Amino acid sequence: MDNVQNAMPLLGDKMPEFTIQTTHGIKSFPKDYNGKWIVLFSHPGDFTPVCTTEFVAFAKREAEFKKLNAELVGLSIDQVFSHIKWVGWIEEKLNVKIPFPIIADDTGNIAKKLGMLHPGKGEKDSYDWWFVYKSL
Repeated sequence: MDNVQNAMPLLGDKMPEFTIQTTHGIKSFPKDYNGKWIVLFSHPGDFTPVCTTEFVAFAKREAEFKKLNAELVGLSIDQVFSHIKWVGWIEEKLNVKIPFPIIADDTGNIAKKLGMLHPGKGEKDSYDWWFVYKSL
């Protein structure tokens, strides 16, 4: 994967192809979600109150997304072991299971590929995006 900063995707743009580590193992995008909508949302860091609230809200509505043929996928710059600890903490403390994978974008390459990083800000300041792609 290159380190080129791409522009923000526009309506009708295809999702860039990439293979990445997630909390559910290695995933190939968009291939692993062929024929489905992908709701990709990001957050700046694990264990933060706002990000936890967003993930819990998505988890509680996962069945509604599935009815719409949509798969949820989270993303952040944290490493997969941090995501796994955070998901465990959410389940233990809030009694909510996070059923969707979380991408470990610890190099920031996926965020760059998707045009998510603001050139004038640090990587943690730029991670708060939502994308919807149709995988064909």
